[in-house]
Amino acid sequence: MMSVKVTRTILRALDAAALLWGRSKERAEHLETGARGEEEAYFHLRHLGYIMVARNWRSPRRKGELDLIGWEDDTLCFIEVKTRTARDLVPAEAAVDREKRDDLRRVAKEYLLRLDVKPPVRFDVVSVYIFKEKPVEIELFRGAFSLSGR
Repeated sequence: MMSVKVTRTILRALDAAALLWGRSKERAEHLETGARGEEEAYFHLRHLGYIMVARNWRSPRRKGELDLIGWEDDTLCFIEVKTRTARDLVPAEAAVDREKRDDLRRVAKEYLLRLDVKPPVRFDVVSVYIFKEKPVEIELFRGAFSLSGR
């Protein structure tokens, strides 16, 4: 099994190659922050034992995307990542409001249509806090909401 350090190095090299082959070098700061937060969440979840199967999955028929998809034991987890550079009065996970949850449910249902099996499903939210001179802080909220909307 490849180490986290080697995997991160490979992913960063692939990102750099993508920049060289035509992807715009200019990206808004909030998009850079979000991408870094998703990467931090990805490796954190792998460390916790999740088996990650997709990143930034989109359906051609629905708006929105699933940031991460992974298995924890026999449960398929759709994971929304919210990244912030400061701890405000409102925590990062609060940005997953009713409209966002509805969008995520619709896209997840599209993903599930592509599977031969119908596993137990869970929606997790990961809040990532990236500070300039402090370590990254990550909070995982397992089962933050359900597929049925309850």
